[in-house]
Amino acid sequence: MTSEDEPPEQHRFAERFAHQWAQSRAERRAEPPPVEAGTTNLARAQVPYGVDLAAAWSWRFLVIAAAGYLILWLLAFFAVITVPVAIALLISALVGPLVHRLHGIGVPRPLGAGIVVLAGITTVALLLTFVGAQVAAGASDLADSVVQGIEQIRNWLKNGPLHASDTQINDALAGMQDAITDSTAEGGVLTRTAEVGTALGHAVAGFFIVLFSTYFFLADGSRIWAWTVRLAPRAARQRMDDSGWVAWSSLTKFVRATVLVAAVDAIGIMLVAVILGVPFVLAIGVLVFLGAFVPMVGATVAGTVAVLVALVDQGPLTALLMLGGVILVQQIEGHVLQPFLMGRFVSLHPLGVILAIGCGVLVAGIVGALIAVPLAASLNAVVQHLASHTEVGSDDPEEELEEDQVALHREGAAAEPPEPEGDHGDRPDA
Repeated sequence: MTSEDEPPEQHRFAERFAHQWAQSRAERRAEPPPVEAGTTNLARAQVPYGVDLAAAWSWRFLVIAAAGYLILWLLAFFAVITVPVAIALLISALVGPLVHRLHGIGVPRPLGAGIVVLAGITTVALLLTFVGAQVAAGASDLADSVVQGIEQIRNWLKNGPLHASDTQINDALAGMQDAITDSTAEGGVLTRTAEVGTALGHAVAGFFIVLFSTYFFLADGSRIWAWTVRLAPRAARQRMDDSGWVAWSSLTKFVRATVLVAAVDAIGIMLVAVILGVPFVLAIGVLVFLGAFVPMVGATVAGTVAVLVALVDQGPLTALLMLGGVILVQQIEGHVLQPFLMGRFVSLHPLGVILAIGCGVLVAGIVGALIAVPLAASLNAVVQHLASHTEVGSDDPEEELEEDQVALHREGAAAEPPEPEGDHGDRPDA
């Protein structure tokens, strides 16, 4: 049967099948259609508000902590320069009013600064000369007292409750001598000599840095500060200038209060030493005065030296009396002078003082403890100034907090919409 003999329906079916087959092959050979991208999702992740807030505070805190650590590391790395400059700032805050008074009577500031610096160096030199003369005059007597004290200790070890023999005592002394010899052996002497030489070089360099820094702070302090403020952006210069002067005022008050407290400690312990007949009274007073610049612990450590001198010179009874005098002076300082002066002038809580001393010791040892408290006092003053524009030491924190809460309550009540007039229910009339 030919195609002409096929029925028309079968012929049409064959044509449709051939057309669909050709169309499907053409679609397979064609290029695939391009992939259409969806919309970009750059919106904030849908997390709980508390988690979002905690994360925001956390990374900001980490950045601030890293910046603070870097600053402290740089200060510790350049301690040979930063520590003398910090000491010069403290000295300038103390004697700055003298330069202002000289300038007020017509003396140029550079000349007045030079006069104050030279007078300070002369005073310190004379004081150290008197102390050295006193120590030199009583050194031989104190040495004899030390020998007698060692002999009394030896007799107590032999005749006391321990009943130690001469052999045991000599063995103990020989052990201590061997320990000292071992510590200085194998190059230890050369190492320690090099360390002492390095420390002496740093001390000499630090002295001159303190000297010249103090002079320039007193002579050109305003110009130096103005140059520093101009480094900041224009929008921040006013706040930076105000904060700097607030910090300087707080530092000046702190140094004055510390000098007053140190003088009271030194005079009190010197009086006790004079009454008990303890030698080296002036040396003890100078040591206590310098130690009092490290709050809370400095004067106590310096007073311990007075107790040891009393123990060596006059025996245990006088040492106990000297210890009682030191404790009495420290109690007067801690419960009368420190709360009144530091709280009134600096507005720094004793807990803040203790924490600042601990941080300063960890960062830079004794020098860090000396600098940490005035630094904390200055930062506290700046924070109070920037946060609430209050004067340091003039406002009570609890009263200020209550006033802030009352003000917020009033603002919230004023922001509420008024109730519609009409039925007020059972509310009593005003």
